[in-house]
Amino acid sequence: MIILEESALTQEFNIIPRKNAADKVVITGIEGDTEYLFTPTYTSYYMTVSGIFNLKEGQQYTFIVYDDTDEVHRGRIFCTNQDINNFSINDGEYTETTSNNDFIIV
Repeated sequence: MIILEESALTQEFNIIPRKNAADKVVITGIEGDTEYLFTPTYTSYYMTVSGIFNLKEGQQYTFIVYDDTDEVHRGRIFCTNQDINNFSINDGEYTETTSNNDFIIV
């Protein structure tokens, strides 16, 4: 799974495609498909996809990388602004409740 941020800046991620040619990535989320054209760069076996992606925090997306009409890679993206090393799914949402745990033995 690729981790990206909700940002108006250029972001990039690396993939290992089925073949070393691609020209667009289609990102699908809750609100539908968004198509991004890009020029890939290569380092060894890795393809670097870079662009400005319109993502919302806390959402998961699927993406497909195409070379014309041929699918060369399929994957998932998770968008979060939290630090990945200290990621918590309950960040800012969990509230602890207290109880006295009294019980009666019969």
